[in-house]
Amino acid sequence: MGTLTIRPGTRDDASGVVTLIGTVFAEYGWIYDPPSEVPDLLDFDAHYAAPRGAFWVVTEDARVVGSVGVDRRGVGAELHRLYLEPGQRGRGLGEALVARVLEWCRAQSIGRLELWSDTRFEHAHRLYVRLGFRQDGERALAGDINDTREYRFEREV
Repeated sequence: MGTLTIRPGTRDDASGVVTLIGTVFAEYGWIYDPPSEVPDLLDFDAHYAAPRGAFWVVTEDARVVGSVGVDRRGVGAELHRLYLEPGQRGRGLGEALVARVLEWCRAQSIGRLELWSDTRFEHAHRLYVRLGFRQDGERALAGDINDTREYRFEREV
């Protein structure tokens, strides 16, 4: 294993994040069409450039192995794109990435953070609950090629 680094992400990292998410979709046997699944990453600055939002990546040497983003939503913010390669899970990286998002929210005087997570991401759900999120909703994504259902989680910052 190489050296792991968590650093702010930029539009130059978007293609690596798109590849990372494709790896996770393959792990679950899902169809992956980036324009429909990750349009925010294809227009990175509109979603994640300051002051609208922020993004972080975990790199192993130069390769993206983890990610998380956040953007403003009304008076709160929404966490997006928390993904880790399978071999990187269970090592505290997810918690470290969520901590970056919470720090950003505090610095922006944002008091509430929400997220939506596929119902099949059980490992992530345990992380969210451990970090103080409360599950409080569910939705089906209309027309989604993977029949995605998502849980909503939220917490005070």
